[in-house]
Amino acid sequence: MLPAPFIAAVEAAIGANRLLTASDDLVRYGVDRTTVWQPAPAAVALPGSSDEVRQLVLLANQYDVAVVPSGGRTGLSGGAVAKNGELVVAMDRLNEVIEFNPIDRSVTVGAGVVTQVLQDFAEQHGLFYPVDFASAGSSQIGGNIATNAGGIKVIRYGMTRDWVLGLKVVTGSGELLELNRGLLKNNTGYDLRHLFIGSEGTLGLICEATIKLARPPVDLAVLVLGVNDFPAIMAVLEKYTNALDLTAFEFFSEAALVRVTEHTGLARPFESVAPFYALLEFEQGGDQLDTAMALFEECLEAELVCDGVVSQSLSQAANLWKLREDISETLWHWKPYKNDISVLVSKMPEFIVEVDALVAERYPSFEVVWYGHIGDGNLHLNILKPDDLSIEAFTEQCGTVSSEVSALVERYQGSISAEHGVGLLKKPYLKHSKSEQEINLMRAIRHSFDPNGILNPGKLFD
Repeated sequence: MLPAPFIAAVEAAIGANRLLTASDDLVRYGVDRTTVWQPAPAAVALPGSSDEVRQLVLLANQYDVAVVPSGGRTGLSGGAVAKNGELVVAMDRLNEVIEFNPIDRSVTVGAGVVTQVLQDFAEQHGLFYPVDFASAGSSQIGGNIATNAGGIKVIRYGMTRDWVLGLKVVTGSGELLELNRGLLKNNTGYDLRHLFIGSEGTLGLICEATIKLARPPVDLAVLVLGVNDFPAIMAVLEKYTNALDLTAFEFFSEAALVRVTEHTGLARPFESVAPFYALLEFEQGGDQLDTAMALFEECLEAELVCDGVVSQSLSQAANLWKLREDISETLWHWKPYKNDISVLVSKMPEFIVEVDALVAERYPSFEVVWYGHIGDGNLHLNILKPDDLSIEAFTEQCGTVSSEVSALVERYQGSISAEHGVGLLKKPYLKHSKSEQEINLMRAIRHSFDPNGILNPGKLFD
């Protein structure tokens, strides 16, 4: 229960109708896309400005109330879960485009702006926001920044971090900071902006962001290849990245393709069946398309691939992309346990072999579905829950094996979370990606910004 004086002060600060306590609202705002924890927040606050966010944080400090920030709640690691009577601060109302600068190719938006809305805004102005993923239609910019979201275009355009020019944040102690102010060059010591990117709401609440935009790619082609085995994917990647400036290189397994086509009604890319598929996207100006097709013939002769198709229209390109993009949403019907891991691309071939062997040994009775952003060294390993197994037993079994997978990741000097964050789900495995010294420094940084420990307690580390 929240203290009555705290509730009264919050209602005075943001309006009585902006503090939600109905059970449906608590369930809706209390969880992200993980299914492990039951939502149990005490209330949900919907501030309408940075100043109101600041007032909420000051009140939370005064009354010792834990705060969980909430964006689109599309996270996959439990970073937005409120399970212990916290106050959820949802950014839904901070959803305006605040300023657009066509000369600087930048736009300032509220943290609650949906990713797809920003993408559409950029397109309307002849520009391009390249950070893209399956949940773009519901995820929010503030959440993307808090988790340093990646997605399907990282091989060419990088992560969210590469597109954030400035931030307006409220720290855990209630200070309002304006960081970097949209500058491209600002060499004045510590760039605090980058501390907040990927901080998962443990240092402060992101209220506004100034985002860099780019020229849009033109005349894109999509090529889907049937790949004969896991290591062959890397050989195909090497051939194509040496010759073309790819905008995407994705992969998925036959198991993923079967699930997607059955669930969505999409057509298979071709009649041939392969254990894995690679999806490549590139601008086909000049001789790029001819080069791509010549490489396809090389891959056929080398028996790396068995079949392929290249898009002949925008609609066909969109449908080929759906085979990859719709995997995540499709798999949620089976409550998957997700491993989001990465290593250097150069280490990927041998890493893939070891992970695949480990998974085959440890999950003999579970269905395993692979897909990911292989072009940047990122694998998504999904274990589907059997119908006859409780979610608790399933999570326990998968967590045990995740410890072994994480140890393997550590041996390859990789990351136990490539783009989904740590949150609650990956917290036990953080030691495999960060040294004890690094974690201690992270604790000290967190304490500096949030001395009373009110922000997203229990997330990232205890």
